[in-house]
Amino acid sequence: MAGEELLELKFRLYDGTDIGPNKYAPATTIGYLKEIILAHWPQDKDNAPKTVNDLKLINAGKILENNKTLAESRVPVGELPGGVITMHVVVRPPSSDKNSDLTGNRQR
Repeated sequence: MAGEELLELKFRLYDGTDIGPNKYAPATTIGYLKEIILAHWPQDKDNAPKTVNDLKLINAGKILENNKTLAESRVPVGELPGGVITMHVVVRPPSSDKNSDLTGNRQR
């Protein structure tokens, strides 16, 4: 769309640092945003994600789904003229052994 208004987004990491701000179309998918975050992840961070599945993107307290667009995710398109929307990035901690919790580590 020619007159489509771009959203200015920045991504806040767990330690308070930001990636961005950059402008995106409302038709941009959450999965694509995660790919951008992964590509621009600061090299000096300890808890770096390995894939987009290791990332959760949160806006207004809601975890956004990879296959949805910004508009479908109810990101406030056009409601903040000239404003930057901050989305929070959560990295899923690495799991050492998924089966260790299921194999009977119960004490009697």
